Amino acid sequence: MTLEPSDVIANGTPAGVAVATGKFLQPGDHLKCSIEKLVTQMRTLVFFILFYLYLWLEVELRLIYHGGGMVPNFPVFFRGWAFFRQFTSYPGGLVEYLSAFLSQFFYHSWTGALVVTVQAWLICTSTNYFLKTIKAPGLRWLRFTPPILLLILYNQYIYHFPAALAVLTALLFVCLYFRVAPADKPLRLFVFLLLSVTLYYIAGPAYLLFAALCVIHELLFERSWHMGLIYLVSAAVIPYVIGPFIFRVRAIHPASSLLFLFWQTFPWKTPFMPPRHKLLTLVRILYLLLPLTALALGLWRILLRKKIKAEPRSTTPLGHTGVLALRWLIQSCLLFAIAGAAALISHDKKLKAFFEVDYYACHRAWPQVLAAARHNRQTYFVIHAVNRALYHTGRLPYDMFAYPQHPDTLLLTAEEHISAHWKRFDTYLDLGLVNMAEHDATHSLEILGDRPLLLQRLALINMVKANSDAARSYLGALSKTLFYSHRADDCLSQLDSDSNLSQDDQVRHLRRMMLNNDHDFSFLTTKQMFAELLSENKQNHMAFEYLMALYMLTGQLDKFVQNLHRIDDFDYPDIPPLYEQAILLYTYNTKKEVRLRGRQIRQQSIKQFNDFIQTFNLYGANRHAALEKLTKDYGHSYLFYATFGLSGVDK
Repeated sequence: MTLEPSDVIANGTPAGVAVATGKFLQPGDHLKCSIEKLVTQMRTLVFFILFYLYLWLEVELRLIYHGGGMVPNFPVFFRGWAFFRQFTSYPGGLVEYLSAFLSQFFYHSWTGALVVTVQAWLICTSTNYFLKTIKAPGLRWLRFTPPILLLILYNQYIYHFPAALAVLTALLFVCLYFRVAPADKPLRLFVFLLLSVTLYYIAGPAYLLFAALCVIHELLFERSWHMGLIYLVSAAVIPYVIGPFIFRVRAIHPASSLLFLFWQTFPWKTPFMPPRHKLLTLVRILYLLLPLTALALGLWRILLRKKIKAEPRSTTPLGHTGVLALRWLIQSCLLFAIAGAAALISHDKKLKAFFEVDYYACHRAWPQVLAAARHNRQTYFVIHAVNRALYHTGRLPYDMFAYPQHPDTLLLTAEEHISAHWKRFDTYLDLGLVNMAEHDATHSLEILGDRPLLLQRLALINMVKANSDAARSYLGALSKTLFYSHRADDCLSQLDSDSNLSQDDQVRHLRRMMLNNDHDFSFLTTKQMFAELLSENKQNHMAFEYLMALYMLTGQLDKFVQNLHRIDDFDYPDIPPLYEQAILLYTYNTKKEVRLRGRQIRQQSIKQFNDFIQTFNLYGANRHAALEKLTKDYGHSYLFYATFGLSGVDK
């Protein structure tokens, strides 16, 4: 009787072991193996369908693509030979290029989720193949560990796609090695060296993962000590051969190269997000999971080889399919419970809202900005975007104090936000501070690279300033991207037909708002900026509302009243409620009458003001009791902010 190496008995024992122990396949065992294989594949299919849906609908990978200035290691990608050629001149460049290309599909959440899901599935399948090769069926559940690790990382909006792709590339080469490596040792060594050299060129230092698994397999599982040592020496020598002599680059010492395996795992710091060192351990586990597992299993088998006796293992009769179904159900529930718990624990709604607010603000989706801010209203950057959204929806003088406020949130002028260039350039552009917008966008470009959004903004800024050559340069780069090329081509065609862009509504509007020279505005205070904008263009609505908001936030109600006449330059149907409260409070404190030029304060506002004052005075010196009493009805009012220094207090 001849058994193929791929034949297994029903309980998972390899055919060769079955022959040695006298356990031959019984009638019906093949059918049982097929059933088990089918239900296992069904579980894997369901797992990755849920994996995909979660990344698409809950994580929304488009937020990582956008980045908001908080994902500095996200790569840029341009079509064309010139961009590709720079990745061919050094080891590991091809993986970087492929990673940059595939990462662009994060632009849409559904395509990004598909790319990550396929990557996770291939890592899972490769891991499963390796565990089958070393005859460890009891450890095959480990194949789901890498996808769960990736799920946690994406749940935290950390970009480590290149690291995962490097791991996948190494594992695919491991599978290829086990698939094609012959029994003849010289030929097997040749295959190993050929694959090692190829992998080193494709994935750089990630080839050490391939080498480590091959060395461990030869030493501990094949018990071929001399082959294992040759593999080990070869893995150490290859960088010194490939680097200096072929690519003319300095060779990386194997020890340093091993550390370089974490080339995408070092802490990244930005002015906006604290470094999350603990999460970097997950990426390191992704690299070390299989080598450590194989090493531990191999040593365990060597140490306990003489103590383990082959014991007959009973098989489940074919008729008892209920037992198989129950076992499959328990295992599946355990897997989904672990994955679900990992997703639930690592998911941070406030963190997602942080990314969402910036994403929607950059895309000028103002209602979505306000909706996302409900989940995270405590950071200056969120409130900065909220104030923009309130202005553009006409609600700033109505709902401003429904959110936490601080004077620094208007233009992020605090010292700790000096580097928040990404967050400010759109606000400066809206106000008409075009040169300052260009300054912040250029700084963001230097830090984050040629992100399409930054290229688009800089092209617009130069179109507004009539710098057509610079605009064409940015648009030319933008036209080589995957998802912004059509917009860039349209703008280039528009420049060809009308070099001054005199018919473009957006450009014309920004030109009306912009100052002739705002290079020195960085030395002015925020109040002086708004005042200068209004002195040059009294129709600058945003500058007016931001100036009035600043006076209210800083308690300068005398300045507020002095500029109240500007309200006639705009089409307010009546005095906004927050302005009415500021007027009444100024009158109450100074006993001075405010001239409203034909406008009237509503009786409802007067009644609310009197009720507030009466309730506050009722509690006398007990401010805490007054605060608790007034929160319900006045927590979103300017009166509450001016009295207690709080706003956006939940009722």
